[in-house]
Amino acid sequence: MDSMDYIVQLGENAKKSKASIANAKTGEKNNILIKISENLRKNTDKILTENKKDLNNARDNGISEAMSDRLRLTKERIGSIADACLELTALKDPIGEVLDGSARPNGMKITKVRVPMGVIGIIYESRPNVTVDAASLCIKSGNAVILRGGKEAINSNKALMDVMRESVAECGFPMDIVQLVEDTSRESASKMMKANGYIDVLIPRGGKGLINSVVQNATVPVIETGSGNCHIYIDKSADIDMAVNITDNGKVQRPSVCNALETCLVHKDIAESFLFALKEKFDTHCMNIELRGCEETRRILGNDVKPATNEDYATEFNDYILAIKVVEDIDEAIAHIAKYSTGHSECIITEKLSSAEKFQKEVDSACVYVNCSTRFTDGGEFGLGAEIGISTQRLHARGPMGLSELTTCKYLVNGSGQIRQ
Repeated sequence: MDSMDYIVQLGENAKKSKASIANAKTGEKNNILIKISENLRKNTDKILTENKKDLNNARDNGISEAMSDRLRLTKERIGSIADACLELTALKDPIGEVLDGSARPNGMKITKVRVPMGVIGIIYESRPNVTVDAASLCIKSGNAVILRGGKEAINSNKALMDVMRESVAECGFPMDIVQLVEDTSRESASKMMKANGYIDVLIPRGGKGLINSVVQNATVPVIETGSGNCHIYIDKSADIDMAVNITDNGKVQRPSVCNALETCLVHKDIAESFLFALKEKFDTHCMNIELRGCEETRRILGNDVKPATNEDYATEFNDYILAIKVVEDIDEAIAHIAKYSTGHSECIITEKLSSAEKFQKEVDSACVYVNCSTRFTDGGEFGLGAEIGISTQRLHARGPMGLSELTTCKYLVNGSGQIRQ
């Protein structure tokens, strides 16, 4: 089947089934999520078998260990994905929420309420947990969804989708409220970008190349999720131990995710003490953390630090690599972030209230932290349940996108015979 015909067929399936989930009661949607959670646990061994195929393919194709970690599922990770489905059942259903209302002088009553978007398309890379996170959010928010993951995770994604579709059917709903694009060619992604009339909104989730491709080529409306070139600035008043621990967590805990740190900016007055302490902390890890620094960083830590280029400061490494720059003051740090940031998450470590307030006011990113790790930029950590992605745009949604961000509004107008004069 031609790629366009294939995407059109999926679109037709979604359009036919979307009313059933859009009009479902909260309890019915929660029952689907509970069933998905149960069946994920029951099918853990099957899912892990399929995931192993993807991991073997990744190894054969020379994919880095950090990127392979994005692919990897374990019994514990599947348990966490199942838990996330249950957590969504405890969250308030946004559908039907009254956003505003008024009575007009002529007696008409106008009510603004939340409604589902309709059919949501999601194009993403690598991480198979997104398959369940995205589908479960769409179900709870009353949307049908068409998911298109990358070829590197196709076996895992198919196994997860099989579980979800079976769960949906067991709860008496059409399976096509959740669908997976099994054609992982570029053509299928391109056709999704132009599936007007079938997909109401398209959300890309992945690296800079994928996101730019969707934003530049889609004719379907797009919610732009951003790559994460995230920064931490160590102010001259910073507590060294806190600064080291937060920088270490932001870079090392899971470097392949979008909220991991990529660049560390440090005030010149605290640079030597902080950088020596950070290097000592990094050296305790079993893996090598590569440092790329400015001339002053290399003077302090030595020639083991590679010279940093402007390209390094603009790069989301997704790996055990950290760019470092010693700056004159907070203004230079903010200017550097403005130049190189993708608008995702930035952090300042400081004991000075005025510095914290200045940083949060002047840094124009979706999430701006004081004295805590950028790794918290996550729907679950923000109390939103799972997330569809981190939006770095300014229209409709910004930051972690939970249930409310997957809705639009409708005006309900009630009258008693009024006509316009």
